[in-house]
Amino acid sequence: MPVELITDPDDERIADYRALTDVELRTRWEPPHGLFIAEGELVLRRALRAGYRPRSYLVDAKRADQLADLPGAPLYAATQDVLEKATGFHVHRGVLGSFHRRELPTAAEVLAAARRVAILEDVNNHTNLGAIFRGAAALGVDAVLLSPSCADPLYRRSVRVSMGEVFAVPYAKLEPWPDALAAVREAGFAVLAMTLAPDAVPLNRLDPRYRERPALLLGAEGPGLSRRAVEASDARVILPMRRGVDSLNVAAASAVAFWELSRDDA
Repeated sequence: MPVELITDPDDERIADYRALTDVELRTRWEPPHGLFIAEGELVLRRALRAGYRPRSYLVDAKRADQLADLPGAPLYAATQDVLEKATGFHVHRGVLGSFHRRELPTAAEVLAAARRVAILEDVNNHTNLGAIFRGAAALGVDAVLLSPSCADPLYRRSVRVSMGEVFAVPYAKLEPWPDALAAVREAGFAVLAMTLAPDAVPLNRLDPRYRERPALLLGAEGPGLSRRAVEASDARVILPMRRGVDSLNVAAASAVAFWELSRDDA
């Protein structure tokens, strides 16, 4: 594909890539316009393999020849100075891609094809969200359900932290929240609330019937799960910890819990 050189950071051809560090602006702009940004060659190629349709690519001019095989969209190249002025940060990986979003499946569709799921309430930190998706992909979780207030899995930082695994793990919105947790139970899942509640059961001692089709419910860093979400669960669970540590970062906790729930497959 011919490479088009960009010399002006305000060039309209690269409007998709402006102010990528402005979270508020990007979250207002990207979903309504049906796009998301992938950063890094590995992540970008994973988006392509997952079937996402590219709108354009923007790369460091020094890498343009290496990336001339990118399919299906214009390939723009610019110096690091132009890239930084357009995007608002040093694009050290030198590769960006703008992609069309796809229509999300329904929660019912996602649940029908899954055995183990994660359900996230108010997880609005993009780094944590991306790490949870990466752990889900690696550790046997088939799908992720999101409360309406969760961060966007296709925001650039989430995509990057997940190393593109947000493209591999099906996800859907679960609403109305938390009433829709009843639909998860009706689909045959046991809703397991990760909580520090005094009556929480260590996950490794969980009743075997709850391990058959678990739906692990995780809350945001700090506040954890809401009272209503916990009350809607089938069981309260906790990771057994030592040395007086009472909790882990939600991404770390999710990875440990995912491994524990999937070790029956080993």
